[in-house]
Amino acid sequence: MNENPECRAAGDNGMARSHLPAVLAIAVTVLGLYLCFRLAAPFLAPIAWALALAVVFLPLQRWLEARLHRPSLSALLTVGAIIVIVFLPLVVLTDRLVAEASQGATAIKAKIESGEWERAIESHPRLAPLGRWITEQTDLPRAVGGVASWLAGQGASLIRGSIVQVVGLALTFYFLFFFLRDRKAAHGALRTSLPLSTPTLDGLWQRIADTIHATIFGTVIVAIAQGVLGGLMFWLIGLPSPLLWGVVMAVLALVPLLGPFLIWVPAAIYLAAVGSWGKALLLTLWGAIAVGGIDNLLRPILVGNRLKMHTLVMFVAVLGGLSAFGPDGLVWGPVIVTSTMWLLETWRERNGGSPAP
Repeated sequence: MNENPECRAAGDNGMARSHLPAVLAIAVTVLGLYLCFRLAAPFLAPIAWALALAVVFLPLQRWLEARLHRPSLSALLTVGAIIVIVFLPLVVLTDRLVAEASQGATAIKAKIESGEWERAIESHPRLAPLGRWITEQTDLPRAVGGVASWLAGQGASLIRGSIVQVVGLALTFYFLFFFLRDRKAAHGALRTSLPLSTPTLDGLWQRIADTIHATIFGTVIVAIAQGVLGGLMFWLIGLPSPLLWGVVMAVLALVPLLGPFLIWVPAAIYLAAVGSWGKALLLTLWGAIAVGGIDNLLRPILVGNRLKMHTLVMFVAVLGGLSAFGPDGLVWGPVIVTSTMWLLETWRERNGGSPAP
């Protein structure tokens, strides 16, 4: 029996009309999510660091809640502890770092302008050709003077930007307080709002928490330890600006494939070239064994099996996050990648595929 074409057309039109409200609802929802993201975009940096600190210091919050039975007071005390443990030392370190960098650049500029550096290089036959080549190829006094002026300007910009920084820190602490106090309510709201089952949402949150924990402890803490060890050796053997170079080594340790060796290896070569063989050997051994080995020692202890991400994927997540979001991309990059990977694994399992090994 053939179906009447007019009836089939009417049926198709009815189905189209019935799907129209659902399509509009999806479109409006996507638009709303996009607008919410635009509204939250200026606060991504405070949210990222508040989320990271909440994950790291959650054990302290739970410990206080178990004894005080007051979530608000516990969150307030935890935020206060974070300020004392993390941010006050960071403020002091930043102030000392800017002062040391500016003083070091000014001292180098004075030595170059007085010709002292040329006399020092000429007294070492191995370095004399290099010194003459630098003098012929570059305007070293002008270059160093520019660096000194830039460092002085950076110090002034830190002072000028202090209001913005204070606002950013205040927002971080504000978000952190609510992340700690209302974490259970927020998790319940997400559980009822997102189209994910409870096991999937719990697994996603656990994967995010593990990634943040691994990023902070396995990357930031290890980098700080490497910078401290490197700067300490610079100070012990009498190299200039140990705090500055220690911070530089810590920053380089944050970037995959780079590391503190980019600083201590040239320093050891310089010491050997000027005849300080003992200091050069000591710096080389310290850099290779202590600075380089602390990564292999601390990372398994602090991270363990929490980071379920291949090294190459982690490399892309960190560098891509830094490129897209700036410093807070150190948190957002790994979180976005690991969340997406978890959701893809979940959909594959639901469609009958096998989980990734």
